Amino acid sequence: MEGKRNIALVAGQIAGFYRKQRRMPSYAEMMELLGVRSKSVVHFWVNRLIQEGILIRDEKGHLLPGRQTMPFPLAGEIMAGFPTPAEEELCDVISIDEYLINRRDSSFLLKVSGDSMIGEGIRENDLVIVERGRQANNGDIVLAEVDGNWTMKYFIQRDGQVFLEAANPRYPPIRPKDELRLAGVVVAVIRKYHK
Repeated sequence: MEGKRNIALVAGQIAGFYRKQRRMPSYAEMMELLGVRSKSVVHFWVNRLIQEGILIRDEKGHLLPGRQTMPFPLAGEIMAGFPTPAEEELCDVISIDEYLINRRDSSFLLKVSGDSMIGEGIRENDLVIVERGRQANNGDIVLAEVDGNWTMKYFIQRDGQVFLEAANPRYPPIRPKDELRLAGVVVAVIRKYHK
């Protein structure tokens, strides 16, 4: 587990540099970031990060981030009910995009406007991850075009009819007059609390 912790720390330092500078650090800059005096140590970590898929090399041999986000340490679980003693220990290392996105090539983000899905916990300005080509099941949240207008609602099949339903009682169900086209299924919601 210590190796995973070290990979997460090294990846985190490189990711911080990348976010700030909008470029990957040079080997000399990585020596400073990692607090080492040898390029061979940097070379070791670069190879480990490439093996993990965290970094990749382009056709010219330049380093690039291999994933949308770098891995974070997963430090256990927290009760959302009654408080319990907290013990922080490294359980694993996960990448947020790997956790949220199953099929990167067919997924995209949308920013939410409106409050029709507030009962599902989806608020204005949240981001939703939508997966194209996924079969919609009864009760899934879908992105749909209904009679020329786009919306995000529950997909409902009942008594041989298909309609869309909000998660807010202020909005009536939407029954297509001419056309209902599903563009994808919402697979995750992202909310940022502080800037």
